[in-house]
Amino acid sequence: MSGEWQHGLLGCFDNFTLCLISWLVPCYQFGKNAEAVGESCLICGLGFLVPVVDIFLAIHIRGKIRESKGIQGSLIGDLLYWCFCPLCSLVQEAQEVGGAPQAISMGRE
Repeated sequence: MSGEWQHGLLGCFDNFTLCLISWLVPCYQFGKNAEAVGESCLICGLGFLVPVVDIFLAIHIRGKIRESKGIQGSLIGDLLYWCFCPLCSLVQEAQEVGGAPQAISMGRE
């Protein structure tokens, strides 16, 4: 456990597909991030659409990701990241939990 995020907050374009999905359908990506740390994908995805609830869920999920990966940080830091750069935070968290969509192969096996 490194104590650091694998990608910086502004590392959105490290995975362009993930970045695109997170920016176009953030509730879906948020639900997938929540699912990766043991929370309900559907409830968190829908909760992301509700003002105030979204902030509570966001700092809760970010905290769980930090805890599971041994990343240093605080509740206040998580809140500030989500208040000032929510979609960058979403992408950073997705990259940390491995939320990148898998490439689909069209070839025969």
